[in-house]
Amino acid sequence: MPNEYTRAELNSVIEQVGQQFRTMARIQRERAALTASVTVRKRVTVTVNADGVVIETKLGPNAEDLEHAELARAFTEAAQQAAAEVARKGQALMRPFDDQRARLPKITDLIEGMPDFAADPPGPEPVSTAPPKAPERAADAAPGGPDDARGRGVTDSSW
Repeated sequence: MPNEYTRAELNSVIEQVGQQFRTMARIQRERAALTASVTVRKRVTVTVNADGVVIETKLGPNAEDLEHAELARAFTEAAQQAAAEVARKGQALMRPFDDQRARLPKITDLIEGMPDFAADPPGPEPVSTAPPKAPERAADAAPGGPDDARGRGVTDSSW
């Protein structure tokens, strides 16, 4: 009798996992089609794809009245805002999947003594939107960083 209950429970979990795969495939298709457009100063419009990559830029009427520096700031601002918007849209697509996943039993519930590795996963590092030479990016100039003046990186010819 207990085997029948265990078998039925396992079949239920397998069906739920299959549903998760189907949901993830649908979300991936929908995410691939996402775009976001932002207009700044009523003259600069930037559109990005789901990865936040600029796929279109448009200049509105009288854009030539903007100074080059102001135009450059407008492009940067619009691209950053559009990337943030498409990221929000992507997160919204993930909510049903996260809800489904939360209903599934954890592996620690199924296997006695199994450590819960997912209990406190590390989050992503925040990514700076500061320009390349901004003070916030000083960590990049640290030894071994991308701007290491010693030239000792993976592209160093001494490897």
